[in-house]
Amino acid sequence: MIKTVVKRDGRKVEYNNQKIVSAILKAMNVTEDGEDIVLAAKIADAISRSEKEEMSVEEIQDCVENELMDSPRKEVAKKYIAYRNQRNLARKAKTREIFQEIIDAQANDITRENANMNADTPAGMMMKFASESTKTYVDECLLADDVREAVKNGYIHIHDKDYYPTKSLTCIQHPLDKILEHGLKAGHGESRPAKRIETAAVLACISMETVQNEMHGGQAIPAFDFYLAPFVRKTFHEEIKKLEEYDNANYTHLLDAPIRDYIKHELTGLSGDERVIQQAINQTVGRVHQSMEAFVHNMNTIHSRGGNQVVFSSINYGTDTSAEGRCIIREILNTTYEGVGNGSTAIFPIQIWKKKRGVSYLPEDPNYDLYKFACKVSARRFFPNFLNLDATYNQDPDWKADDPKRYIHEVATMGCRTRVFDNKFGPRTSIGRGNLSFTTINIVRIAIECMGIKDKDERIAKFFEKLDWTLDIAAKQLDDRFKFQKTALKKQFPLLMNGLWLGSDDLEDCDTVESVLNQGTLAIGFIGLAETLIALIGKHHGESDEAQELGLRIVKHMRERINGYSESFQHNFSLFATPAEGLSGRFTKIDRKKFGTIPGVTDKEYYTNSSHIPVYFHCTPQHKAEIEGPYHALEGAGHIFYVEIDGDATHNPEAIMSIVDLMDKYNIGYGSVNHNRNRCLDCGYEDATEGLEECPICHSHNIDTLQRITGYLVGTTNRWNSSKLAELKDRVVHK
Repeated sequence: MIKTVVKRDGRKVEYNNQKIVSAILKAMNVTEDGEDIVLAAKIADAISRSEKEEMSVEEIQDCVENELMDSPRKEVAKKYIAYRNQRNLARKAKTREIFQEIIDAQANDITRENANMNADTPAGMMMKFASESTKTYVDECLLADDVREAVKNGYIHIHDKDYYPTKSLTCIQHPLDKILEHGLKAGHGESRPAKRIETAAVLACISMETVQNEMHGGQAIPAFDFYLAPFVRKTFHEEIKKLEEYDNANYTHLLDAPIRDYIKHELTGLSGDERVIQQAINQTVGRVHQSMEAFVHNMNTIHSRGGNQVVFSSINYGTDTSAEGRCIIREILNTTYEGVGNGSTAIFPIQIWKKKRGVSYLPEDPNYDLYKFACKVSARRFFPNFLNLDATYNQDPDWKADDPKRYIHEVATMGCRTRVFDNKFGPRTSIGRGNLSFTTINIVRIAIECMGIKDKDERIAKFFEKLDWTLDIAAKQLDDRFKFQKTALKKQFPLLMNGLWLGSDDLEDCDTVESVLNQGTLAIGFIGLAETLIALIGKHHGESDEAQELGLRIVKHMRERINGYSESFQHNFSLFATPAEGLSGRFTKIDRKKFGTIPGVTDKEYYTNSSHIPVYFHCTPQHKAEIEGPYHALEGAGHIFYVEIDGDATHNPEAIMSIVDLMDKYNIGYGSVNHNRNRCLDCGYEDATEGLEECPICHSHNIDTLQRITGYLVGTTNRWNSSKLAELKDRVVHK
């Protein structure tokens, strides 16, 4: 009797007689005589009585063919054989078509799936070949049947599916202090602990670059200012020692001299110790600035992932009030304001200002001057974005103003919006943790399927019933992926699992990561709340109180259901406001093909990101904040609030500050401001002139608009897929 089946990927699953019956009935359905359930069951029983206890999928299919050929329904055997061949040919034909498009460097949604990856370079092409091949393998060999069908029919989308077989995780907030204090060991290379600011800045780059090759998502530093601050003082010490040698004097008593702030001043009129300290400060500030320049330059030029993409990097800062921490903040802001190369806006790292009352927001706060500067920088360079530590769900009772390591209790985010903070299996912190994987559900499709129900209450009730089914499928799929990921060995992640990931310090090379993996999160995301509401009641949440009430009810329901999965599966499940890039059009295409063009629902090339008000809807920033704010408290895996402002924001930092005020007022967790910025792709010149067609410097007409795509900037919209370009075209100013 057959007990187990060996799948194409080598996995062994329990034998299921009904799958054979189902396959035979499908073949019978396309013949003149139709189904014969008795014959199908008889054949399945005959195969199940095989002397082998274990058979491969191909062996079983061969047995089905032979049994059908020996039966009175030989025409079914021919259909069954033809179907097998067609499936093989279809897979090969589709693969050949995709590969040819990659070879020809065609600008389509496959080669433009990730706007920050250049799929036209040899390394980029190689990665796309691997990516498209791997997705097919995952579909056929790693997904359960019900999950595969849900993906195929557009109910769910598995993010980073091409990385599924690698067992890699999504992202991490780097505990950079470990590397700076103890050095870095990864593969064949290692470094000593940092002693000066230049080394510390380089190690910050290397840490993120190295781990980017071990993960499929972003890399972030949760407390950039706190981590690098000690090296400002060490650099000051070096400058004091240099002056000792130059002056042939003893300045040891100045090493720990109190310093209120590291700001350059002229030495004219200064003498004695005061002159020595100021000279050392001037030199220190210069070195810190150069280090920050190098850090930003490296983050925009050092490639990882086989050499085709810069590191998807983020840094969080703003709450270190020490003189040294303020120096780091000031100089990273100065560097960002000045730009890179010929003055271009730096795409990476995504910078996040941690806004906190009593620290970095109000006029009486110690870092208020730097907050004002951050808003000025953001008005010119889009960054920093703003993380609201005062939001009710971002507060931690263990945070104390006099705690030198209070950053441990501050939430940090990835630039796109990913948030990891709450934890069932360890400390409540962002540090050393990240998302394991995430899957997005298509709530629009569920709503469309309910549109034919005339009674509104019945329609909405049916929607929630279908929503529960889809959430269950997504949770099951993420648990399946977790079970696959946990079999990975520590040695497969030489830096990540060498102390960076929380709890990984004690792992041996051949240990699996199972014991520490649950420190991460599994996220279920959603897309298209606006279109869902239009399908259900005719209006979206930005234009109707009733729609807003239903929208919150839907998202609260998802949050509660996902909280239940945390208990039943024993993982850190959370709800994600999906940052859809390639996905924004995938669901729409599938749904339009099945249901046709539905006004307000499938009549555009994209679905609206998560719980956002549609980009085409005219409203004020305050209205947008008032509507979107309540959703942030429910979207624990991440969220973002965007505002589009008009004209040149360079000299209007007050506009940025007013948006942060809205975040504070409406309990918004994370936000950013978009504005007009032209870029000459030939010389790098930038300005905010509306409708700029010719560069005033090099007279090139190769002008593009610098834009934010899903939380991060993209150097050129030439790499955007068709759906995001359509969305960009529809964006309106909020005023």
